Amino acid sequence: MPMPSSDSPTANGFGKTDTEVRPQPERRHFSAEYKLKILEETDKASQPGQMGSIRRREGLYSSLIAEWRKQRKQATLQALKDQPAGPKSSADTGLKAENARLQKHVQQLHNQLKRAELLLEIQKKASELLGLDLSQTPSSDAPGTR
Repeated sequence: MPMPSSDSPTANGFGKTDTEVRPQPERRHFSAEYKLKILEETDKASQPGQMGSIRRREGLYSSLIAEWRKQRKQATLQALKDQPAGPKSSADTGLKAENARLQKHVQQLHNQLKRAELLLEIQKKASELLGLDLSQTPSSDAPGTR
């Protein structure tokens, strides 16, 4: 009897398959379309045993089907729930955030303007104390200028 090769995934080097180490099973994910298709199919099942054969064929538990039915009912009720008229709250929240950001920016600009006006007042008072006339600009032919 030939021994399995060492690069075989089930060989452990002694000719026996390794039953201790198993690959990690991946969780199954079902799309909404698949869930609705299965629910429609199970809802149409009229003969005894048809639902069981559908579940066996798809590899599904009855508790999973019951959970999907509950989700479908909740989604239907949520869709039929009375909605207030007007803009959606998420859009309203975005507008409020933008408004708050702009108000903060306006306040910063207002503070900068006050500082600039204060500095101009200080410069005017300093020039008065020193006897300088800042309203006249030096001409190009005055001594000491280019």
